Amino acid sequence: MAIETYRPLPPLRLGLAGFGTVGGGLSRLLEENREELLARCGREISIRAILVRDPAKARPCPFPDGARICTKPDDFAGDEEVDVLVELLGGVELPGRLIRAALEAGRPVVTANKALLAEAGDDLFRLAAHKGLHLGYEAGVCGSIPIIQALREGLAANRHLTVSGILNGTSNYILSAMTNDGISFSQALKQAQELGFAEADPALDIQGLDAAHKLALIIRLAWGVRYPFVELPVEGIVGVTPEDIGFAREFGYSIKLLGYAALRELAAGESRLEAGVFPALVPDDYLLAKVDHAYNAVRIEGNAAGAIFLHGPGAGAMPTASAVASDLLRIAGGGRPNNTGYIRPEPSRIAILPPQEAVSSYYIRLVVPDRPGVLRVVAGAMADHQISVAQVIQKGQKDMVVPLVIMTHDTTVRAVRAALEQIRSCGILSADPVFYRVM
Repeated sequence: MAIETYRPLPPLRLGLAGFGTVGGGLSRLLEENREELLARCGREISIRAILVRDPAKARPCPFPDGARICTKPDDFAGDEEVDVLVELLGGVELPGRLIRAALEAGRPVVTANKALLAEAGDDLFRLAAHKGLHLGYEAGVCGSIPIIQALREGLAANRHLTVSGILNGTSNYILSAMTNDGISFSQALKQAQELGFAEADPALDIQGLDAAHKLALIIRLAWGVRYPFVELPVEGIVGVTPEDIGFAREFGYSIKLLGYAALRELAAGESRLEAGVFPALVPDDYLLAKVDHAYNAVRIEGNAAGAIFLHGPGAGAMPTASAVASDLLRIAGGGRPNNTGYIRPEPSRIAILPPQEAVSSYYIRLVVPDRPGVLRVVAGAMADHQISVAQVIQKGQKDMVVPLVIMTHDTTVRAVRAALEQIRSCGILSADPVFYRVM
């Protein structure tokens, strides 16, 4: 009986839109791990064309040999010698146009563009499903952490109950520096920028929007539903102070920016999805509380697998390139596309829990006069809105005012806001009140 001789498949030729940090990392990875990739998928993966705005711009690594350098998007999009589009430009308008053109021409796509997919990805996912093409985006969520693959395949048999995680490395670095070094937000942000962990304009990171883009994609993978991005409640870390970090530590918590989603079972068998991005107090004995610096981590709880914890670099040239390459290996192997984890092209509908009805315990800090009767006013407002108080501490004095810190039992955001508004109306607050969720 003759043994069949192994015959390599034709090379997989890439059109790479963007050659910045991640694009350069991908070029380097494809060269350094060439033999490993060939052994895994049976074909060479090479960069055939590269789209850049300025070919003369200084870059972290040289263009790969043999790649055609393009500056005109239309010429790049029409290159018939390209098998797969890899989009690493960022932004929305041009990447969206390039991705649509590639899919319409029958080419699979790999992208790291979470903003595009979270805000305007429905049509692209629908088009990819109609064409039977891969639309890979592992690199768009948490860098090298294989969260997309885990939800789409490894944990696909589970009914997911909660997903929570540190989804933005810049914010985590800032909060870690504030916690470990006792520095202010502005000092920690400057440090993050000097080390390259934060952009010159860090708004997307510190306002929570980058984490929200990732959370929107995770929700679709975990539950097969669409949570409209514009309706997702988002709060960043700009208001977090060393004072709040210090009080949280006294209670045994660390403050982290979390992306959170949970399936809530209500009365009469009704389910509602709760989701949001917000700073939260995480117990120090939780693994999430121990994730420092620019790392990401995700905790997934399924009804069969239980709790799963994934941790790793959330950004950077090689970690993100690793995620891009994982999608390319899927395409090179010829597997069936499974872009959203569900066979239906349209996400199903699910009732969304109004953010004001989210139930948790809360950390509240008030700055009030140090005089008799103040605590009675605060306690009365809490009681009027059925908020049960677990702990209260009052420390120090400055200009005859003191911080009054309250930890509540489970209550709703609506009740907390109403109680704080009642306290505000009494004219005893010397600064805006602060409250954070306690996990």
